Amino acid sequence: MNNKEVLKLVLTSVLLLGFTSAFAQGSAEDHADVWEVVEDEWNSDEKGDRKWPDRLLSDDFTGWGKDSPAPRDKESTKMWDRFSEQTGKMVAHELYPLSIVVNNDVAVAHYLYSSAFKSKDDDIEMSSGRYTDVLIRTEDGWKFLAWHGGDDDE
Repeated sequence: MNNKEVLKLVLTSVLLLGFTSAFAQGSAEDHADVWEVVEDEWNSDEKGDRKWPDRLLSDDFTGWGKDSPAPRDKESTKMWDRFSEQTGKMVAHELYPLSIVVNNDVAVAHYLYSSAFKSKDDDIEMSSGRYTDVLIRTEDGWKFLAWHGGDDDE
């Protein structure tokens, strides 16, 4: 990423943070609970916990990563997660929250990420990008209803 792209990313982030913060709703506890679920998904992936989709995705989940030709439901997400495990694993990540809005039982979280993926051949691939996650409050706590995002380089 060249300096111009980095500057553009920083300026966009600052503008988004300032704009969305003014409209953030919900309690601080709701925001913390939502962010905990977002972090739990990434941490579970890094630890190799393959049960996270059953624990964290709602039954009617649909997510559209930038590397997918179409949105994926819960079962498709689980299948591709298993496939990814065969090719390597995430070995590090860092999340950068930008905004969380909670309106009753629906939450939207915007954030940036950096991650490192180690292939079975011991090659390390670094990536960074953005995600928007939509979560719903259930009897079992917050669960992902939808997400969209992925690498900025794609």
